[in-house]
Amino acid sequence: MSVSATLLVELLVEELPPKALKALGEAFADRIVRGLIEAQLVAADAEVTLYATPRRLGVSIASVLDRAPDRIEAKKLMPAKVAYDASGVPTAALTKRIEKEGVALTALSTKSEGGADQVWLEQSRSGVALAAGVQAALDDALAKLPIPKRMSYQRYADGVETTFQFVRPAHGLLAIHGTDLLDVRVLGIAAGRITAGHRFIGMRHVTLASADDYAKTLRDDGKVVAGFIERREFIRAQLDKAAGSDRVVMPDTLLDEVTALVEWPAVYAGTFDERFLDVPQECLILTMQQNQKYFALTDTSGRIVNRFLLVSNIETDEPALIVGGNERVLRARLADAKFFFDQDRKRTLESRIDGLKTVVYHNKLGSQYNRMLRVEALAGRIAQMLGADVVNAQRAAHLAKADLVTDMVGEFPELQGLMGRYYALHDGERPDVAVAIEEQYRPRFAGDALPSTSTGTCLALADKLETLVGLFGIGAVPTGDKDPFALRRHALGIVRILIEKQLRIDLATLVGAALDTTPSKELARDDVLASIVDFMRVRLAGYCRELGYTTNEVEAVVHSEGSIADLPKRLEAVRAFATLPESASLASADKRVRNILSKSDHAQGHALDSKLLTEDAEIALYAALGDVGPRSEKAFGDGDFTSALLALASLKEPVDRFFNEVMVNTDDPAIRANRLRLLSALHHPMNRIADLSKLAT
Repeated sequence: MSVSATLLVELLVEELPPKALKALGEAFADRIVRGLIEAQLVAADAEVTLYATPRRLGVSIASVLDRAPDRIEAKKLMPAKVAYDASGVPTAALTKRIEKEGVALTALSTKSEGGADQVWLEQSRSGVALAAGVQAALDDALAKLPIPKRMSYQRYADGVETTFQFVRPAHGLLAIHGTDLLDVRVLGIAAGRITAGHRFIGMRHVTLASADDYAKTLRDDGKVVAGFIERREFIRAQLDKAAGSDRVVMPDTLLDEVTALVEWPAVYAGTFDERFLDVPQECLILTMQQNQKYFALTDTSGRIVNRFLLVSNIETDEPALIVGGNERVLRARLADAKFFFDQDRKRTLESRIDGLKTVVYHNKLGSQYNRMLRVEALAGRIAQMLGADVVNAQRAAHLAKADLVTDMVGEFPELQGLMGRYYALHDGERPDVAVAIEEQYRPRFAGDALPSTSTGTCLALADKLETLVGLFGIGAVPTGDKDPFALRRHALGIVRILIEKQLRIDLATLVGAALDTTPSKELARDDVLASIVDFMRVRLAGYCRELGYTTNEVEAVVHSEGSIADLPKRLEAVRAFATLPESASLASADKRVRNILSKSDHAQGHALDSKLLTEDAEIALYAALGDVGPRSEKAFGDGDFTSALLALASLKEPVDRFFNEVMVNTDDPAIRANRLRLLSALHHPMNRIADLSKLAT
């Protein structure tokens, strides 16, 4: 009978890369659990605890069997009529197959399936022993870990020096089921009961008697908080406590990284000279976070204060030496930042423009100076379209890239644009020009804020469009999951700006204006324009689906002509229309009308002649259109798309009657052309807001 107990697996290694630790720990646990579930050694809903510290990856799984249950494995071999001749004697095909399977005829059975008899082989299979299951799961986990870069190292395994490859050299392995040690081996290391405690304040060797004792024993004897989530939340609580009345600047990425650097976290507070507060606080915060992994503090109004918090791997009652050492290091870092800031302000942004000529943007698209000229021209064009201040838009574009050649941005590229705003204000530039320089990259990611000013909006659109047309123009188009220039993000940013700021500019017009500035002649202009518009419509469709609309609803509106600013209203109208009992019939009719018209020019350029309407059904449809058309048209003109579509409901009966009683393609060419014009008149109000045929099932 199988025995159920807690399983613990831990791989002890040298210090793991902190930015990768969380992902490594999650993948290690996930692959082992998945392997044991597939081996039927544990239930899919078993309680799982993952462990990850700078020197270990581990997982604890409750209620794991020491052996999987035996099972019956059924395999369909071949149709009975192929397996046996008319006399019921096994054929050569069956004989060959059972020899291959290594079974006797008595192991076979015949079952009816889909009206035909099939020959099946049923065999009893012994359940997998836990050690074998863990070994397979561990091997799979180590092979598939998301390791940033593997390193080679040597160790003696079975008396022979062997080269292994892993993220870091491995030194120990735990594999304990309940109180039993499993016979498992990876990276030349056999599983044992000894793990390592904290390097400085814990027991060097910690012996585990039971899998259930792992976390507590390691904490009490080893001074190691093994659980990544537990350690992270402990650090968060200690940071909040140490902050007092101040607020901690605590990005998740920094909290994860610090959690990955310590095994027994202790939070201490330090200070720095108030004179450094003259430096923009974004620079100070970035210096603390990136260079030192410190947490900055702000007051209740959001202004940085001259205190910081550090997370140490050593707990002590006398932290003065630790705090003092970190204060000295931070002082030097902040002095560098202040020096960069002071030096940068000695020159205006305007005086740095020529320096952009030596900064390569792309070998086929020239320097950042060349790019600035294109963005400047395009920003002016967009400002004209939007009725914004053309002079301000062009001035912002002219200065937008100048901070690329400043010392501060050279040290912290993430501050590009932000430092441009500070330096522009220092130079006496107009406030909206300075703000636009900072806002040029918005939105930078999903959920990011849009530009707040009209000048910033013009510059952000121009910057993204120039990137799209330039790179599409030289054929640098995203493929699969590869998008090295973040063109998908640029396209989605344009979509968000146009829709959320209600800017009524047609996509093709916008892209066309950008193409007028591109230097690339490698691809035909019309081809590039069509490719970019299609590319942006894919992003547009994704944006609409994120709003909660179905694929059919999105497809009905995403290719609408004109501005995309009213797409949300069109989607609302389509959803309201779809709730009508008449919608399915009208959508099917629209699909039929579209197909008919696509095969004919339906006598374009000629007005419908009511005198040629001879059938009662077509006369009724004409009359209904005369009633519904103006009402729908007025609602459309008022921007009430929902009412414009709902007005079409009364067309269901005359449309159904028309298709039931009237032959469109009659022999009389004049009557046929007139009926096609009638269908064209029907098609217009039904598709002005959305392609209703996309709703047909």
